[in-house]
Amino acid sequence: MKELKPVVFVQGSKEFYRPNYYVQNILIKALSEGITDPKELQKIASLEKVADVYRSLDKLAIRKEYHEALARNNISLDYIVENIKGLADNARREEVQLHSLQTLLRSLGLEKYERQESGGKNWEELIREVNEGKGREENDFIDGEVEYEVITPEVPNEEKEIRRKEAALGKELYEK
Repeated sequence: MKELKPVVFVQGSKEFYRPNYYVQNILIKALSEGITDPKELQKIASLEKVADVYRSLDKLAIRKEYHEALARNNISLDYIVENIKGLADNARREEVQLHSLQTLLRSLGLEKYERQESGGKNWEELIREVNEGKGREENDFIDGEVEYEVITPEVPNEEKEIRRKEAALGKELYEK
């Protein structure tokens, strides 16, 4: 049997132990371009230490091993959905059926249903009612549509600098 890595559970900073998929994807892209120097990878991924590069590569290796283990055991998304569907269709208890359907809804991001206070009216109808209540004239509307002006706020200088740095990093990363 293949020697497996030990699983270690630790407590500490969430940022230190969180899955950093964004950094991992940047490292994969850089490695696919032939960049293997850890200091260069550190700069590309905007990491503080070279140790963070190695930590991210370790997480990437564990992630790869995990997906390979799932595949070896014939566990795919189809398998998971099929079994949840089987529970929803064939479970003896209604509570199990309900929970399996709720799991499917959560996987789609549809788990929360909030009442709309507007009573089913869209935002343009609400604006029209407010304008009519203030004694606005009919000519404020064109073909039943509400006239409004969008004022785009000015981008702060700090944000402009961040965007400039990200664009430069993107060019450096993808144009090699």
